[in-house]
Amino acid sequence: MKIKLTLLFILLVIIGCKDKNELSHESVTFKSENCNDCPKVLVDTYNFKGDSELASIINNTLQEEIIDQLIYDDEIIANTVEEAITSFKKGFLALKEMYPDESLGWEAKIKTDITFENKDVISIKLDTYIFTGGAHGFSASKFLNFDKKKGNEFENWKLFNDKGAFTHFVETKFKIQEDIPQNSSINSTGFMFEGDIFYLPSNIGFTDKGLQLIYNQYEVASYADGPIVITLPYNEIKKYLSVSIKK
Repeated sequence: MKIKLTLLFILLVIIGCKDKNELSHESVTFKSENCNDCPKVLVDTYNFKGDSELASIINNTLQEEIIDQLIYDDEIIANTVEEAITSFKKGFLALKEMYPDESLGWEAKIKTDITFENKDVISIKLDTYIFTGGAHGFSASKFLNFDKKKGNEFENWKLFNDKGAFTHFVETKFKIQEDIPQNSSINSTGFMFEGDIFYLPSNIGFTDKGLQLIYNQYEVASYADGPIVITLPYNEIKKYLSVSIKK
């Protein structure tokens, strides 16, 4: 009996420690109305609970990012996700009125995932697919990294002790992954880095497998090449990081 109680106590301690590092949140889904003259919109995101400044900052940042993806006209102002979905629908209906004979099946999908969290940082990735006509839709990923101690969003350069040294390290890894000779220029095999100079992507985030860097479609390669993703194990890059990645 004592052994069972001891094991139960250990289990509760482990669970308690795990939960202690995780911000309380709930899943939230937004959908467009179901009708023939409506574009299909599906947004899966989170609402972080509590009255903390950090929870408010994360919720506001997520909302702003989602709204920005759904606003079809830059002159339209939307303060909520629901208003952004309505504006997306209005853009679709306006175009359909102009071209009634065209088959215009607009679509928007936005999925939010927590890719990493410990006591110091939480990383959230938004995967977006938008189709508003044409040969194909547009897909993109975006990382949001938050400093849980200071209660604000990280700027990418603050993630590293020496951004220059880290950039050089990533360039070496990039060339290995993409079969580019180390002594050749970064664009020698067809990439499209501006000025033929390697640079980090704007999308950098923490995952359980390592630090992930994502070049979205068109950023450094053609649409057909898709996104270029590099995942760097933490044991290889911990000396470059300014934040703790221990679980």
